[in-house]
Amino acid sequence: MDRLETALTRLLGIDVPVIQAPIGSATTPELAAAVSNGGGLGMLSITWMSPEAARAAIRRTQELTPRPFGINLVLEWSPEERLAIALEEGVPVVSFFWGDPSPYVSRVHDANALVLHSVGSVAEARAAKDAGVDAVVAQGWEAGGHVRGAVTTMVLVPRVASEVAPVPVVAAGGIGDGRGLLAALALGASGAWMGTRFLLSEEARVHDAYRARVLASTEEDTVYGTIFDVGWPGAPHRVLRSETVERWEKAGRPSSGSRPGEGETVARFPDGAPILRYSDVPPLPGITGDVEALAFYAGQSAGLVNRLRPAAEILEETVKEAIEGLTRLSAERASSSGS
Repeated sequence: MDRLETALTRLLGIDVPVIQAPIGSATTPELAAAVSNGGGLGMLSITWMSPEAARAAIRRTQELTPRPFGINLVLEWSPEERLAIALEEGVPVVSFFWGDPSPYVSRVHDANALVLHSVGSVAEARAAKDAGVDAVVAQGWEAGGHVRGAVTTMVLVPRVASEVAPVPVVAAGGIGDGRGLLAALALGASGAWMGTRFLLSEEARVHDAYRARVLASTEEDTVYGTIFDVGWPGAPHRVLRSETVERWEKAGRPSSGSRPGEGETVARFPDGAPILRYSDVPPLPGITGDVEALAFYAGQSAGLVNRLRPAAEILEETVKEAIEGLTRLSAERASSSGS
């Protein structure tokens, strides 16, 4: 794969400025390792894993790749135990989301690891820089999954890049191909954070119904709100329109506590544990029941995603498209200068 060197690639020791977003329960060691082996940075989401499962996932990823990879922790839940495990296991990159990273930055640095922190506003970005993080992920409103802010990627990224320089910025939200990567670099970012695109990697841990819905969706098929709040109250997110969303909208978008079907079991985990309507659980392999009623997290970049592929091919195609676009723009500029 061609290299595309930026401040982010130099910081992380990777070849291309693409980070696979943690994508919650859909991440796997196989996905993270495939992205890292391809020259990007693969990520594991370990917030909701048991400590034993988190350690096993980290070790499995290390078996599959000698390259850098990272883990993600959501600060809405205490990260202490899982952070300790990650640092004990020598994970080189730790990313935080949804909270204040300052209590943990020095601890990560003392373990010779790097800190990334996802933000949704300029104020959060400034605070992250002051806390000493190594790179800031600026998440635009177009993003899928849980969304921190209310500003679009096109506006947020250059604002954050100006405010936190020389700290590298990673653009997140609405980036689904090489054109988006190139646009992120033009906005002042040093790399791109891609989640929805990697949902359609062969290595992602998602239900077949989830893949089918993402494939069939366009940029107009997502909904932003706090609909699926059982398990994470009050946290805005972006999902694909579904049976549950449509029932809620027809009822006039009532608040939590008075929504249609609230409290009913719509599906079950493989061990038989119930999943309630409006739960924050996405459709995962082995879940049975009405999976169409669950939370299909996806960003507006779903409109750019049109086929299932191995993660390595997704990464290679993204970088190739970005380099071709950069070459084309350079040639057009040279042609204009010479005319």
